[in-house]
Amino acid sequence: MVLWLASGLGVVLVAYLLGAIPTGYWAGKLLQGIDIREHGSKSTGATNVLRTLGKGPALTVLLIDVFKGVTAVLLARWIYSLPAIIAVVPDAIDRFAWTNWVVTLAALMAMVGHSRSIWINFTGGKSAATGLGVLFAMAWQVGLGVAVIFGLVLAIFRIVSLSSIAAAIGAIGLMWAFRQPLSYQLIVLAGGLYVIWRHKANIQRLVAGTEPKIGQKHQESELERS
Repeated sequence: MVLWLASGLGVVLVAYLLGAIPTGYWAGKLLQGIDIREHGSKSTGATNVLRTLGKGPALTVLLIDVFKGVTAVLLARWIYSLPAIIAVVPDAIDRFAWTNWVVTLAALMAMVGHSRSIWINFTGGKSAATGLGVLFAMAWQVGLGVAVIFGLVLAIFRIVSLSSIAAAIGAIGLMWAFRQPLSYQLIVLAGGLYVIWRHKANIQRLVAGTEPKIGQKHQESELERS
């Protein structure tokens, strides 16, 4: 019983620490000796890395941030497939349902870790890329659909934040459409709303018509910390 509970807590903690790896922050420090949180939108995500450091670093940060989400989910599933863990699951507990709930908590904590990293004073990015990785690992059909939504909106409007918001909304609908487990639907609802909330400053600029498109830059003083 103790091992069963401890493993769940351990998985959630490790998922948070994985998500908290500050990829964009390290890119700024290693490549230009800067704190990327003092530039552009002040975010450590791939979009701000693109504006501040360029395409190559941005792509690297994007892929690693996606991988963090994938790893957190796969780790949770792997831990709860180990014979030692299966053997201590109480008979009254549905092991498959419990595993799904642990996976959802790991997914959420990876996203929280990305945006509130313990390594950089609980700052970070907006969790869109890590959230995409989570979706691919939880339900690849949903992840693929979300990637298509993001790509289409980006191709039409050339605004990354709008694409991320549209993808978050699309994820909620796709998770329901593909009839994923209730725990997955709830976590995507929570995660999608969290991503949208993290873009609140972008939403204000979208309404005002001042949100930059790809290739455009605002004066840093005009951009809010987000």
